Amino acid sequence: MKFDAKGYYIERYVKCHNCGVLIYGEGMHADADGEEALYCSDWCIDWRRARASGVENPMIPLPKDGINTTQ
Repeated sequence: MKFDAKGYYIERYVKCHNCGVLIYGEGMHADADGEEALYCSDWCIDWRRARASGVENPMIPLPKDGINTTQ
């Protein structure tokens, strides 16, 4: 799949184990629910760990740096 006008191509799709967002960099490796997986953020790791510990609807606060929560 052609990614941009400079000719960069996506060789494979790497998605967050929790939310499914595409990860373009290194991502974050963590053992959140009994298996090593790749995540996009600390928030996704915390949410996955809460779910694995039995919390049905985790209410993990969103990070305030760099995220616009008003849209």
